[in-house]
Amino acid sequence: MDRRALVAGIVMIAIANAVALGSAAYNRSGAPDATLSLTERELELPHYSGRDRDNSGLSLRLRWRVVGRESGDTARFGVPYMAYNSNPRWLDSAKFESLGVRMGRLTRATEGRSYYRRQLPKPVLLVLEMDGPAYAIVLARIRDWAAREQSLRAANPAAPELAARALDAGKTLLMEERAGSRLFIVDAGLDRAALRTLYPDRARYAIVRGAVRPHVVGPDSALTLEGYITEVTAQRINVPHKFRSVFDSVERTSTPLGEVTTPPYSTSVAFGRRLEPWITSAARRP
Repeated sequence: MDRRALVAGIVMIAIANAVALGSAAYNRSGAPDATLSLTERELELPHYSGRDRDNSGLSLRLRWRVVGRESGDTARFGVPYMAYNSNPRWLDSAKFESLGVRMGRLTRATEGRSYYRRQLPKPVLLVLEMDGPAYAIVLARIRDWAAREQSLRAANPAAPELAARALDAGKTLLMEERAGSRLFIVDAGLDRAALRTLYPDRARYAIVRGAVRPHVVGPDSALTLEGYITEVTAQRINVPHKFRSVFDSVERTSTPLGEVTTPPYSTSVAFGRRLEPWITSAARRP
């Protein structure tokens, strides 16, 4: 019996590997659906990279962002990680209706809160935009904010709190211009062909699978709907062995200002027939 179980286990592993290899081969067959040029700003090394050489596998993390709802709140300009903000301004009630999620219960507090709490994440297709209008919006907002803080400081040079605010705004702008991810999720849909018609530039827009979910916040007297991106399936991308040397020598460092920096590298990431990404080229930059 033990031998039969061992053989059965080996067969199951072999079948699983064959399915995985077949799926990858199908995904990469034909012309890619999109190919994006990403740098260390959009494709992040894990913290152990360059230190754990015994680990034969390496995957990079997509640093996607969203443009937040509140233009006056600097924390919502476009935070790079889901843990901080995955609440884009375009994911409103009308968008949820177009995605097949029944809305319209916000005015009845108890029922509405309970209804949306029970909603499961909705599988959708998400649109990734590289260095496009979304990033331009975020950059313009932060530049305006930094300029306002500098003007306030100049008008009140004796106010230490204004000096601190101006310094913080200047740091934020510098980091945004030098290291902020330019990769944004800008739309969602159910029809791949329809999304590609809306976003035809395959060097700027990629389509991936993910999920969204409505959520209500605020007191019962004034419930507000917010939509959240709860999943992006292309979150991590494995590094092929032939490109491993590009990343093995990379060390993330901290600057005197407390910023974490990564030596520059460039990658080309293709998205295949199954909308799954893989790295087609990688190189260190001077």
